[in-house]
Amino acid sequence: MALPSDALDELQALLGPRLALSAAEREAHGRNETHFPPLPPDAVAYPESTAEVAQLMAICARHGLPVTAWGQGSSLEGHALALKGGVTVDFAHMAAVLEVRPEDMVARVQPGLTREALNTELRATGLMFPVDPGANASLGGMASTRASGTTAVRYGTMRDNVLALEVVLADGRVIRTGTAARKSSAGYDVTGLFVGSEGTLGLITELTLRLHGQPEAVSAAVCAFPAMAPAVEAVIATIQSGIPMARIEFVDAATVAAFNRRDKAGMPEEPHLLVEFHGSPAAVAEQAERFGEIVAEAGGKGFRWAEKPEERAALWRMRHNAYYACLALKPGCQAWVTDVCVPISRLAEAVEETRADIAASPIPGPILGHVGDGNFHAVLLVTPGDAAEAETAKRLAARMAERALRLGGTVTGEHGIGMGKLDYMEQEHGAGWDVMGQIKRALDPSGLLNPGKLVRGN
Repeated sequence: MALPSDALDELQALLGPRLALSAAEREAHGRNETHFPPLPPDAVAYPESTAEVAQLMAICARHGLPVTAWGQGSSLEGHALALKGGVTVDFAHMAAVLEVRPEDMVARVQPGLTREALNTELRATGLMFPVDPGANASLGGMASTRASGTTAVRYGTMRDNVLALEVVLADGRVIRTGTAARKSSAGYDVTGLFVGSEGTLGLITELTLRLHGQPEAVSAAVCAFPAMAPAVEAVIATIQSGIPMARIEFVDAATVAAFNRRDKAGMPEEPHLLVEFHGSPAAVAEQAERFGEIVAEAGGKGFRWAEKPEERAALWRMRHNAYYACLALKPGCQAWVTDVCVPISRLAEAVEETRADIAASPIPGPILGHVGDGNFHAVLLVTPGDAAEAETAKRLAARMAERALRLGGTVTGEHGIGMGKLDYMEQEHGAGWDVMGQIKRALDPSGLLNPGKLVRGN
């Protein structure tokens, strides 16, 4: 849809040159990290304050214009694509650290701030924000998708680390949810409602985040296994033993091959675990020793420790860039990236069945994940324009989702629903999905906020 002239006049009067209409700007906000086709908005707005977001939203509400939030564009299920056109709100100009309160271990930030920028700001305080999805995502986007990542096994997800929000609703009203207090019994958990709502209920304009102390000692390691099953069993045994891992990641042999090709890692092309311990020097040493015993019993080998900061940084940089390393396994390919999460007790079964499915297919699909909490991913590599390969990837992703539900899990542990996993919502939630739709209609009766995502008929 094209913006009506009267709506365009009002938006330009509000934002001036910060309302972008050029084809290049719109196309840049119509791209995504995975297989969805480009969907550019009709305009891109760059507000600088909550007041501007509220006025912008009120204008769009009066004219019936769809509104889609944009952080860094790193989501994987088409969350930030303007499926029905309208205005994309890019929060790049709202990226400030508003307040850090070390004594309360909280920070107030704007939504466009990235997690890496926040942690740079926190270095001198002895505190950190631990949620690490891999991409240098915006904190508003991370809250909207209820992101997690490599450290969730110890520090939790965005659900556990967002204390309060400021949100602009579909009619332009501004509300605040939660407080800086660590707990509350005062009514509905409205903060939790917006965390994970994928921009369908409101536009987040401020976040109050829980901070954590920087660990006194950190140690990381990689180790190889002869097969996937014993590696996953080692993860399960580690978790059940109560060892407080900061990170425990799994990569299969195909992902290791990608590391070797892109990063010159020199790793045996077998399944590997990548682990990290946080704590006091004595605690880290004890945890590492106990973990080493579990690995030895499971048949692990080739322990390589990375105790120096630069060695650890290189290890996790390689892991965070795994997506791009996997893409290089099939030059010119397009990735269908999907994730599921299952109870730890069913993890080995889920991973093994997924690996067998991919091995029997004509396309490659490296597997990796944050298996400390039962969450893993497949990067399905498809030749662009090859309908048969695309259908194979779609079928493999569907089987992963159905398997996760059969094993008592969820169709997504961290990627979210967007428009890519809508087909599984009823199967996972039953009548609960209809309740989500009722909440959506109560807060956004005209369906303007991120239409086509997350809920039925949106």
